[in-house]
Amino acid sequence: MLIRVIYQNQTYDFVKASRLEELIETGAVASFKRRKGWVRVGIDPIRAVMTDSSYMGKERRKTQEEMVEAA
Repeated sequence: MLIRVIYQNQTYDFVKASRLEELIETGAVASFKRRKGWVRVGIDPIRAVMTDSSYMGKERRKTQEEMVEAA
């Protein structure tokens, strides 16, 4: 899927959806087009991608040790 973007130098382009996050993170893109209109990076809300290391809450899964003790 291609997404229309506006770079910081005000040029337009189409990029693969898989590259959009990288371009946003590096600051290369000023805006990109969604179905409902243009999104301005740094101004409009953009969904954050959570990585495994970004969860800061209490671990709720049983550890290997807890599973052995329960057996």
